[in-house]
Amino acid sequence: MESVLAEELRELGAESVEELTRAVLFEGGPEWIYRANLELRTALRVLVTIHTFTCTTEHELYTGVREIDWRPYLTPQDTLAVEAVVNSPYFTHSHYVALKAKDAIVDQLRDHDGQRPSNDVKAPTLPIQIHIRDNQCTVLLDSTGEPLFKRGYRLETGPAPLNEVLAAGMLKLAGWPREDAAFFDPMCGSGTLPIEAALMSTHTPSQWYRTHFAFQNWKDYDPALWETTRKDAEEKIVMKAPPILGSDSHPNAIRIARNNAAITNVYDLIEWKHVPMEDAPIPEKKGVMILNPPYNERMPVAEIEALYQMIGSNLKHRFSGFEAWVLSANEKAIHSIGLRPSRRISLFNGALPCKFLKFELYDGSRKTKKNLED
Repeated sequence: MESVLAEELRELGAESVEELTRAVLFEGGPEWIYRANLELRTALRVLVTIHTFTCTTEHELYTGVREIDWRPYLTPQDTLAVEAVVNSPYFTHSHYVALKAKDAIVDQLRDHDGQRPSNDVKAPTLPIQIHIRDNQCTVLLDSTGEPLFKRGYRLETGPAPLNEVLAAGMLKLAGWPREDAAFFDPMCGSGTLPIEAALMSTHTPSQWYRTHFAFQNWKDYDPALWETTRKDAEEKIVMKAPPILGSDSHPNAIRIARNNAAITNVYDLIEWKHVPMEDAPIPEKKGVMILNPPYNERMPVAEIEALYQMIGSNLKHRFSGFEAWVLSANEKAIHSIGLRPSRRISLFNGALPCKFLKFELYDGSRKTKKNLED
C-alpha cells in the first residue's frame, strides 16, 4: 500500500513524498499534521520525527533518547506511552527498547523538575514511538493516537470485518472514485466498502466523524488552525455520488451496514439490499465490483469451493461489462472462480496474506472484445 498512500499524499499537495518500507515520508508544517490525520484514507498513523541518532548498545540508546529536551512535550503532570519497532542485529526485544527509552525520558524530566510523568498505555498525553533499523534510531511523536482505521462511523461489525484503511486502499487500487461508473459490493457485510466508496465520491474526509486525535493534547496544539483545517475540508464536500449498492445474504449484515451508514452524511447515497449474490439486482450503470468473500480454510472444502464457483459463474454470466475485484487468502478457493485474473496484487488482511484479483468481465471472450475493437 506504500505507493497508494504516496499517491494520496501527492494528490493532497504534500511535498518531498518518499516511499519507505511500510511507511511513506513527507514534509510539512503543523497544518499538515492536522490535515494528514483528517484526510488520509490509507494511512494508519501520522508520526512526526523529532530526533535520529546512531546506537548499537543499550547505553547509546538511553543517552540518545535522553539528549532530547522533553520539556516542550511533557510535564510531570502528563502521561506517556512508548512503543518500539525494532529490526536490528543489536536490539532483539522491542519491549525492552521501549522500557529503556521511557526510562531515559522520565529520568531527564525528574532531574529537571523533581517529578516524573506517569505511564499510561491506554490514553497517554504523549504517545511516542522508537524505530530502530540496523544501527539507526528514530524517535517519533504519534500525532494520531487511536489508529486511523477507527473512523468513528462503525458502531457494530459482523464476523471478520474488513479494516477501513484496507477497504480504502482496495478502492483506490480499483481506480475509485469514478464519476461515470457504479460501485457494487454483493457481499458487503457490515458495509465498509460501500461506505468508504461513498465517502470518497463525496470528498468527505475519512476522519470526519472522529472526535479526538493525539495532537490535540500537545503543548503547541492550535485550535484555530485545526478549525480552519476542518472548514477547508468541509468546503470540498459535494453531496452527490454515482450509484453505490451493497447487498448481502444475511439480514443482520444489512441491518448493521445501515446502522453504520446512518452515522455518516452518505446514508442516502447508498442502496442496501438483503439478497444473495446470485439474486442481486444488476446496476443499470456498469462499473466496479469488489468482493471480500469468506476465505476461512476451516470451512468444508466442498462448501468453500461451491461458494467461489458461484461467484465465478455470476461474474461471468450476470455481470458482463463490470470490472470485478476479489480479495481472498484462500488460494485453492480462488481457482474455483474459474476466471483468469488480469491483475494480481498481494495485500495483507490483518496478518493474513491475501491476493487482490482483478477480473475484466466482457461479453464473450476477451479476445473477441479486442477483435471487435480492431
